[in-house]
Amino acid sequence: MTADGREFTVAQARALIPEVRARAAEIVRLRADLAELALDLRASGSSPLGGMAEVKAFEARLDEQIAWFTGQGIEIKGIAPFLVDFPAVLDGRSVRLCWLEGDTELGWYHRTELGFAGRRPLA
Repeated sequence: MTADGREFTVAQARALIPEVRARAAEIVRLRADLAELALDLRASGSSPLGGMAEVKAFEARLDEQIAWFTGQGIEIKGIAPFLVDFPAVLDGRSVRLCWLEGDTELGWYHRTELGFAGRRPLA
């Protein structure tokens, strides 16, 4: 269960996957642009992607995307790779329905206390 008490059914979580995939694609793009921009600025002081104002803009856009996930009750477990969990209950156990960057659908879960290492396919 999330801090606000939200739990998802598999159907509810799967219904959000198109939006999750679209927002994850934007996060991946922003993450890459920000990493490249930061490297260029450290290495040479300039970048074709801009300067410090653009760093702040990329960070703000990343924060906006992340806020959508947390606002839905979806837990962000990692940014690179992008990994999210949907709190749920399966067979009376607290689990996390698990979606990883690159997945086309929601097909995995793990017991809450095990994390990613306990990942299993959804039936």
